[in-house]
Amino acid sequence: MLQQILLAVHVLLSAAIIGLVLLQRGKGADAGAGFGSGASGTVFGARGSSTFFSKMTAVLATCFFLTSLSLAYLASHRTGTAVKSLVEQAPVTAPVPTTAPAPVSELPAVPATTPATAPSTTPATAPSTTPPAGDSQPK
Repeated sequence: MLQQILLAVHVLLSAAIIGLVLLQRGKGADAGAGFGSGASGTVFGARGSSTFFSKMTAVLATCFFLTSLSLAYLASHRTGTAVKSLVEQAPVTAPVPTTAPAPVSELPAVPATTPATAPSTTPATAPSTTPPAGDSQPK
């Protein structure tokens, strides 16, 4: 229950921060001059809106960070349903038993082949890829 409330507050704070950042005027922009009045006739006073919006942004950002830390703490110390990671959810299989290789003395003997049936051990000669000596360049 507490986590859902903090999450709702967190979302509202993020929307408020976005709104405040969009309302702030950039450097060199004079909003009061566009409407034909000076800065002294504005809603926020003679100093302008930069200090009010800056302070409100700092307050909302601090609250946003606090809700972020609170949500992280609540998520890491959840006692209800235990959520397992993918590694913990992987099925465990028994290792396949392997047999040790047989010693060389127990290997079956290879039957001897007669020279007539044995494959040829002489390498085949590859055709020559070098051109004849007289024709090194085409004409």
